[in-house]
Amino acid sequence: MTQPHTAHVTPDTQDADGTPDGQDAQGTTPAHVPPADLRAALTTRLGGAARAWLDQALDEAAAHPGTHGPISVWELRLAEAGRRCGPAHADAARVLVLHAARADTGTLTRVYSQGTADERRAVLHALPHLVPGPDALPLVEDALRTNDTRLVAAALGPYAARHLDAHQWRHAVLKCLFTGVAVDSVADLARRAHGDDELARMLADYAAERTAADRTVPEDLHRVLALTESGRPAPGTADPHGKES
Repeated sequence: MTQPHTAHVTPDTQDADGTPDGQDAQGTTPAHVPPADLRAALTTRLGGAARAWLDQALDEAAAHPGTHGPISVWELRLAEAGRRCGPAHADAARVLVLHAARADTGTLTRVYSQGTADERRAVLHALPHLVPGPDALPLVEDALRTNDTRLVAAALGPYAARHLDAHQWRHAVLKCLFTGVAVDSVADLARRAHGDDELARMLADYAAERTAADRTVPEDLHRVLALTESGRPAPGTADPHGKES
């Protein structure tokens, strides 16, 4: 994205059941769950009124994809999702609406640029479900330029793991350490960090700077540094769609 957005920090919040806002009870973000499975899981967790609202919103999005007038009906549903489904399930509901509307890169860009931080986060979660190639990388890059920790975390899902180049991805990992975003948010971390000597150098430099300033070195830094060690890749970490670092 070329237009700047005001950088701000949004603290993590919790739903009434103690679930972090925007994350389901198992701690799985919507970017990692196929839409059909996401809808099935969400349906079991919503009350009757919320389920009825979601069904209607998805039917509207499927029936009228694209833009109709100044704003599509389904875009209004994005704004309602938090109130209708509760904060813990709003991200999943918004991702499902975007998927039902078959939002393309242009539509996602418009929703992202005009939306609230919550709506931008939902767009980022929806990218791996809707954009097969790197066309939407400007949205990821924009989110990584902010200091909104929840946007940064959402930006580093499976879409970024597949399409960010090595230089951008390394700096995104450092951004997590700078801002306190848990590296668990970084999709495919083990595979991309494995054997990355440049990332190891950057991490060592950052650790040295922190130590020289008598500041604590984040535990996550040691964890990522260990992942950079060369050797045989850990089993099950290969992603045929991901880019090598």
